[in-house]
Amino acid sequence: MQPASRPWRRPSIPALARGALSTAALSLGVVSSGAPPLQAQTAATEIVFASGPDDSGTVQRLLDAFNAAHRGEIQVVWREMAPENDAHRRELMDALESTPGGIDLLAADVIWTAELAHGERVVDLTDRFYDDFRRDAFLPAPLESATYRLRIWGIPWYTDAGLLFYRRDLLAASGFTEPPGTWDELARMARTVMDDSGIRYGFVFQGAPYEGGTANAAEFIWSAGGDLMTPRLAVTGVVVNAVTEVDSVSVGSPAAARGLDIARELVADGVAPAAVTGFREQETLDVFAAGEAVFLRNWPYAYAALQRAGLAAHRIGIAPIPAASGPDGRSASALGGWNLMINASSSDAEQEAAWTLVRFLTGEDQQRLRAAEAGLLPVLEALYQDPDLVAQVPGMGVGARVFESQLRARPISPFYGAVSDRIAEAFQRVLTGEWTGSEATARLENELRAIVQRNR
Repeated sequence: MQPASRPWRRPSIPALARGALSTAALSLGVVSSGAPPLQAQTAATEIVFASGPDDSGTVQRLLDAFNAAHRGEIQVVWREMAPENDAHRRELMDALESTPGGIDLLAADVIWTAELAHGERVVDLTDRFYDDFRRDAFLPAPLESATYRLRIWGIPWYTDAGLLFYRRDLLAASGFTEPPGTWDELARMARTVMDDSGIRYGFVFQGAPYEGGTANAAEFIWSAGGDLMTPRLAVTGVVVNAVTEVDSVSVGSPAAARGLDIARELVADGVAPAAVTGFREQETLDVFAAGEAVFLRNWPYAYAALQRAGLAAHRIGIAPIPAASGPDGRSASALGGWNLMINASSSDAEQEAAWTLVRFLTGEDQQRLRAAEAGLLPVLEALYQDPDLVAQVPGMGVGARVFESQLRARPISPFYGAVSDRIAEAFQRVLTGEWTGSEATARLENELRAIVQRNR
């Protein structure tokens, strides 16, 4: 069992003046550290930073710059975790349980906040946050994703939203000037382009039974006016936040069933291939990059990844997720992203060093670099007012529109893993035609209620 989280104790080390990074750091393309370096110690404090793979190479560049700026004080070792979300979570939880202190700073998916905080595996950063950051500097949704029971357990690193990518050139060749606004329009456009161009698939998305499947299922349900679960809310001062314990299950509605049926119809009608029942992010990305699909549902990083794969930028368009037709239809995008959290079992010196790295990685210059080179959406409000950066990273422009009214969070709960497993399995069974939407939502209503009851 993980030891209880200690309250943060700031070591009695006088803060040094802020300054630019060393010449070595500047040569790596990083302008500012975003945090004052620690006073030199007799031996450098070594910390381990765990995050997912990075095809863009920006994580290693940033860590090299940080190490150069803090030589003799802090040395960061990067531990690259599994690329797929569920495997990454298992690897991380195993590491936190079996080797306390082995990982000092971790990048955690937004859906893991409640579990990590509830299990006291990570440090409560609330006081640290308000000492060193301004709340209004961050986009609201990413910051709320790092909050559990009105305490802040992580600092947003980058954010995500489900988006629709499309072949702008193929749509134009078939006479379409705008992306689809509804699922019906997507199906009609896809069939037309498939007939005109001979392209193999109309639409590819994530339908495998894993976390990505849950996010896709949620978007189809939300797009038809349905819901999954309703959390209890707490209000304190200017903060309104889901407390995490989910009080009511609301997935058993006709609207939720219709959303799942829309997904099945796309497969049954040949707009999406039957193979989507086994597709994760990488498979859909590979298909789209190979020029075999008109539309793709993925996360913002896909834009930069597609360019690295050789698909020219002018051929790629980005739009919000379509809505269901009718008065209840609405575009809805699943909130994603990753937060930086500190291992509660690390020593005080390691926690202090980890906080210095957090300050660096969330600095404006580092956020800008990650957006420009990795296509990841920054968490700082100010960067969305930079027209040059928004033009360079098209996902930021679409993302800003999505953040205003279309972004939705998956259920926030310390037992979210059990909830997600049930949703992902039901979604796959609907896609294969084994269950109808109404059968799936009726089963989910009962199963999710049982999970809530067991964990009260």
